[in-house]
Amino acid sequence: MTARSALRRYMLVNFLTWLPMGLMVAGMVLLMSERGLGLAQIGLVTTVFSIVTLSLELPTGGLSDVVGRRVVLAASAAFTVVSLAMLSVSTTLWMFLVSGVLKGVARALSSGPATSWYVDTLHAVEGHDADLRPGLARGAVMESVALCAGVLAGGCLPLLVPPSLMFPLAAPPLAGAVAAAVLLVVVLFALPEPAHARRTFADVLREVPATIASGVRLAAGRPVLRRMMGAAAVSGVMLTSVELLTPGRLAELAGTAERGSLFYAVVAALGFAGSAAGSALAPRAARLTGSSARGAIAGTVLSALAVAALAATAELDGPAGTASAGVAYVVLFVGLAIASVLCLELTHKAVTAADRTTVTSTSSLALQGGGAAANLALGALAAQAGLATAWGVVVVVLLASTTLFVRMPAGGARGSSPAQALPARSGSG
Repeated sequence: MTARSALRRYMLVNFLTWLPMGLMVAGMVLLMSERGLGLAQIGLVTTVFSIVTLSLELPTGGLSDVVGRRVVLAASAAFTVVSLAMLSVSTTLWMFLVSGVLKGVARALSSGPATSWYVDTLHAVEGHDADLRPGLARGAVMESVALCAGVLAGGCLPLLVPPSLMFPLAAPPLAGAVAAAVLLVVVLFALPEPAHARRTFADVLREVPATIASGVRLAAGRPVLRRMMGAAAVSGVMLTSVELLTPGRLAELAGTAERGSLFYAVVAALGFAGSAAGSALAPRAARLTGSSARGAIAGTVLSALAVAALAATAELDGPAGTASAGVAYVVLFVGLAIASVLCLELTHKAVTAADRTTVTSTSSLALQGGGAAANLALGALAAQAGLATAWGVVVVVLLASTTLFVRMPAGGARGSSPAQALPARSGSG
């Protein structure tokens, strides 16, 4: 396999992994509501999905490092097919809960192994000094393109399906199940990887916890990885501030909740497009600033400026308020994508194949932990002191997080020589 071939396959897998999620975004809550669930029950289904995903992040990451990337990705695709097919026909709370559990399992299984497969393959083809930035950036672009296309297609599909043929809101999850089935075929036949030693079920049960413990110790013990975990937590804070506070702001600007929902769907699609642009710009940002660490600082500062614009225009009404909110939202995701791609590169440079997916799962947990903390604090702060104050706090947190990238320690993976493991010049560039 060549580096170019590996990149094409990685991009395709990323697109197909995220397309089902994009298709569900616009209509999932409406589907549950139209099938008789109340807001509290919809919240319960969402909470179950989140709990399952969080609980399985590390075990599935360890499983990928033990049994291989392709097996775990194939299992994720299979769970996605079943969960979305079930979602499309669910009519009762328990059916939606089962679908939520299956989706949570699929999401946890998909967290990290595709990128780990690409990095492992590129290292095998070009050596451990291979430039990861271009491939990771293009993979991230495909994620954002899939989400953007999925949101738009998921919003349009119910309007195109005749009610006599099927329940219109069931069309997006069914389309997502088809995309996941295509992903399953691609993973099984287009992602070769080195053969793994044959293991019994008892071997797997013994090795996965050991791999998880090793990965967590590595993330906690290596300075560059500790910093990346902190950056992930801050990203979680920022994302939650947007998801929590922006819909209400847009509904206020639009005049009604229904128009606000439509406006938010359009702005979300533009945000995914901004994320794709930021991912594509990440390698150039690293080159222009001189290193991946400084490029990540630039991306974080750009996001902070966008959140500051949201805070500064929180009292604006009419077209000016609408335009400022939309532009700030897009710019925010450009900056976030730049920082995220470069943080991913720094993370993968600091680990070996034995712990790669476990460490990225730890980073995902840090992001979700930061989001959970923000969810508790920012809503109460916005209610008491207003949107501008809540977003102002996020700006301070983002700017403070840039210190994580200053004088970045060397991120040599385990197995490097002692000299390579010592702190070196700032940045990774």
